[in-house]
Amino acid sequence: MAKITKIVEVANDDEDLDDDFEIGGDGGSDDLDGLRAVARLAKLVGGLPWFSAVGRPLSKAQLADAEGYIAGLGFPGIGIAGVEDWLAASHAAQAPDWGDDWWQAEEQMRKSLLDEALLLNPEHDLMVALEHVSTRASEKAFDRATASAAKQGVSDPALLQVAAGAAAQAAYQAALVLAADGDAEHPFALKFRLFEAGRLPLGITGNTFNLF
Repeated sequence: MAKITKIVEVANDDEDLDDDFEIGGDGGSDDLDGLRAVARLAKLVGGLPWFSAVGRPLSKAQLADAEGYIAGLGFPGIGIAGVEDWLAASHAAQAPDWGDDWWQAEEQMRKSLLDEALLLNPEHDLMVALEHVSTRASEKAFDRATASAAKQGVSDPALLQVAAGAAAQAAYQAALVLAADGDAEHPFALKFRLFEAGRLPLGITGNTFNLF
């Protein structure tokens, strides 16, 4: 599957929706465009190469996306560090100086996007769509994380759940961008592109954004 470099392009994908996902309505209203885009994203996440590039050198495009993401959250100038393997990823995720400022910034951004999305989409259908995306991403990402970590002799259930949870959150956030008719360079879109590229963002510790 071709990589979608701009998350809002999902909205223009002519691929059929998942057979097991219902967005409500008769399917003929432009008011449902956001929900259709979210449904297509749910289909996309099933085939993403989750964590396929972890530990590899960061490309210029990935560095640019990471810089745009953290700057968009309000943390310009934060350094970006590549994480070398699953064991190091576990240590980074449990670092004592792990900060929650960036998480709070994400949460504020999430709430703002959700408010915008609710103005454009029926609440019940939107919540069902978001849950579908995050659940599908979590399931697929957990399987991929398990296989990737096993190659390095790592089988820590907590770490694998962290990876799957991060993927689910990123898919949910990307779905909100679509549902709110957001910009292709929105921080959540940039973050999702890192997952699309097979990476695992681990958050900010101290003055460093850790990217596996």
